This record gives sequence, C-alpha cells and structure tokens, in this order.
Amino acid sequence: MITTIANRIFGMLVVMLIVVTIVFVIVRVTPGDPAAVMLGPDANAADIAALRTQLGLDRPMLVQYGQYIFDVARGDFGQSIFLGQPVLSALADRAEPTFFLTLFSLAIAVAIALPIGILSAYRRGSLFDQAATTLAMLAASIPSFWLGLLMIQFFAVKLGWFPTSGYGGPGTNLAERLHHLVLPAFALGIVSSALIIRFTRASMLDVLGDDYVRTARSKGMSERRVVLRHALKNALIPILTIIGLTAALLISGAVVTETVFSLPGVGNLVVNAVLRRDYPVIQGALLVVAGLYVLINFGIDMLYILVDPRVRY
Repeated sequence: MITTIANRIFGMLVVMLIVVTIVFVIVRVTPGDPAAVMLGPDANAADIAALRTQLGLDRPMLVQYGQYIFDVARGDFGQSIFLGQPVLSALADRAEPTFFLTLFSLAIAVAIALPIGILSAYRRGSLFDQAATTLAMLAASIPSFWLGLLMIQFFAVKLGWFPTSGYGGPGTNLAERLHHLVLPAFALGIVSSALIIRFTRASMLDVLGDDYVRTARSKGMSERRVVLRHALKNALIPILTIIGLTAALLISGAVVTETVFSLPGVGNLVVNAVLRRDYPVIQGALLVVAGLYVLINFGIDMLYILVDPRVRY
C-alpha cells in the first residue's frame, strides 16, 4: 500500500516536471512581446528593451528556465506583469467562482448520468435505452457555450428566473453567488453528462451478464439489490475514471463558459492574460490546472484501491 502510494507520488512529480517544461517552452515561443504590449504601440525600441531587461526577458532561455524551475519548486509562480500582484494571489482571488462552477457542474453531470446510464443498461434495447442513447449523443455534440447562450435567452431574458451574467456584487452571500452559477453549471453539466452516461451504460452491461449476478438473482435477491449492490460496485472503476476525467475537463471547459457568463473566475483571468501576453499568469494558471489534473488522477487511483483491493499492485 505504502509502496503504491509512493510510486504514484513519484509519478506525479515527474509528470509535473514535464508539464512545467512544456508550459515554459510553449509560452516563450508564442509570438508577441509582453514588453511591447505593456508599453503600447507608441513605445520606441529603447523603452521596450529597457522593460525587457527589467522583466528578465532578455536573459538566455536556459537561464530563464532554470530560474523558473527554482522559483516554482519553492512555491513562487512569479509576479503578474499587468496586475502587479503575485500570480498565486491573483489565481486565489478568482478561484471561488471557478471552484463552485466546476463542483456544481460535476454534481449535475453525475446526478443526470448515473441513473440514466444504469437504467439504460438494465433496460437494454428498450425505448428508454434508445432515447437515452440518442440524448447522450445529442448532448455530446452541443457546445457548452451555445447551450449557455440558449439558457440565457430562455431562463434569464424571457422568464427572468436567473441572472444573465456576473457573480453578484460586493457583499452578496453564498446563496446569491450560487444563484448566478445555476445556468453556467447546467450548461457545463448537461454537456459533460453525455460521456458519463455512455461509460456507465457500457460498464454496467459488462457486469450484468456475469455469473455472480446470475447467482445473486438465483438466490432470490431483489433486482434493485442485485443491480445497485452487486453489479454497480464492480462496474465502478471505469465509471470513477471517467468522472475524474470529466472533473478535469470541466476545469478547462470553465474558461469558455466563464467568458460567456462574464464570471470573474480563473478562466476570465487566463483569457485576459493571453491577450496581454502576461507570461507569469499564463504559466501559473496552466501549472495549477495541470496540478489539479494530476491530483484528481491520484485521488481516482486511491479510490480504485478502496473499491477494489486487488488494485494494490
């Protein structure tokens, strides 16, 4: 058990080192000079060169890389060029809307997908199964931003049930802020539920025909107990995998949705950072997202061990 966890942690560190390197290289080779963007179109070459020196952008790439690795290792993600504050502080200031949006969307996706996937597999070939499969394919093909725009038009503009955008003004309580997240969360959650429905159905179909399920039925157990207690437990590993991947995808998907709904989250921060060539913020945000990916996968691995002790290899 301890060896398994140690191996997972070592693998996480290797992955993060690779991610740090890739992010650094991609950001540096992207066209656009942050010094020129900061000073505007009227800046002369001397001013741009002076600012590049001040920001350390004139140093050799390898020196910049070494310094960046050293800074990241001690938890320093740099200073935002445009915001004038530490990157981690800027990310923390905007983390709440993104965190609640991701969590809310995942809860909606799982609440929709699990019952439909299980029931669809149990009633394989029925009208319900065909309808669920069709709806899952339809949901998978709809872009979340387009669904979000439709929801704004119907539920916010026409019915007036929810705000069209924003995250509430200063001093608003948590309930009011969550009220602003209902439409974006459903837009993301409905689209994300499609993949979980298909994996849940396929995973349940694999186990429903196994011998132990037939044995449980032959013992006179109720269908509900057979499906939920025996079949679902053994089908959980691939379902947990896809839920974990969905959670990771929701973090990146929140970038577009936050822009559509004008949510002041990490997604909006990243979009503005890309437009301004704010290297430290772009690098910091990408590393945080990558770190969350890695941590989610680590959490899924730990759940594997709890669900199926045979995974302790």
